[in-house]
Amino acid sequence: MGSGEILTTEEFRARVGRLAQGLLAQYELSSKASVTMINHSENVTYRVDDPDRGRKTILRVHRAGYHSRQGIWSELEWLQALRRDAGVETPVPIAAKDGSVIQRVGSAELPQERYAVMFEFMAGHEPPEDNLIGPFERLGEVTARLHLHAKAWRQPAGFTRHTWDYEAMFGAKPTWGRWQDGIGVTGEAKKTLQRLAEALKRRLGAYGQGGERFGLVHADLRLANLLLEGERTKVIDFDDCGFSWYLYDLGSALSFIEHKPEVPELVASWVKGYRTVAPLLAEEEAEIETFILTRRLLLVAWIGSHAETELAQSQGISFTEGACRLAESYLGRFG
Repeated sequence: MGSGEILTTEEFRARVGRLAQGLLAQYELSSKASVTMINHSENVTYRVDDPDRGRKTILRVHRAGYHSRQGIWSELEWLQALRRDAGVETPVPIAAKDGSVIQRVGSAELPQERYAVMFEFMAGHEPPEDNLIGPFERLGEVTARLHLHAKAWRQPAGFTRHTWDYEAMFGAKPTWGRWQDGIGVTGEAKKTLQRLAEALKRRLGAYGQGGERFGLVHADLRLANLLLEGERTKVIDFDDCGFSWYLYDLGSALSFIEHKPEVPELVASWVKGYRTVAPLLAEEEAEIETFILTRRLLLVAWIGSHAETELAQSQGISFTEGACRLAESYLGRFG
């Protein structure tokens, strides 16, 4: 693959799929083990089925250039500490035959260096969109445990993760691209979202980044990254975990459903669950909508810069239009 080669989504997935299938030989799996893609978002994730051993696992092939090996190691350190110290059910990494849980991978078809991690399979199902009140209360409890652990945990030497502050989201070199390059961000939409960006900057600046409000968070607690099994809530995909406002975790939990009429009820349910585990001050609760709109604007940027993914394609221009409606409502109260 030449450096200037442009692949269709289908060809890219085919090449990554061949890369993933070839990687299985590095693990204690039988020759009959195979991969099935289950998600293509920031990374490409596969279910691995090994019929000879009656075993299922999960293989994540990382997006090239998104995280360093040290950054991935840091992610794995935290999710294992959460499972060990805070009772949060998180994925368990699986070591390859060489003893490493992080594999460096590449091929003639995809020579750009990338990494891969295998995880134990976790049972459960994604929360149903038509019945989220109970799951959001439990998510509030789990999120509070995440935050309490983050505040008390002594990060190991060399720990490094992305920071999700205003500059990293919307500044000169945004991690997920510019919201101005989102789908359909022209004319009045661009003016509305510019006013939103300016209002968010003011309010986030006033809210501050003190240690009780800003620290290590999951940063992507949307429904697709939760697994329910009975009354248990499991948290997966820590790929975006990093340093941000703790309330950003609630904003991310509402990803792609921010416009739904039941959102105020979901927020109240989440807050109720959170307060059973950790305090949440009234002035912090009052700023929740700021973090919902922060996430929404960030997703406008993400959709624009990840147009090759099914998730981005499923949203399209309607997501930007919805963001503008939410922005107008927000600006009417906080602008």
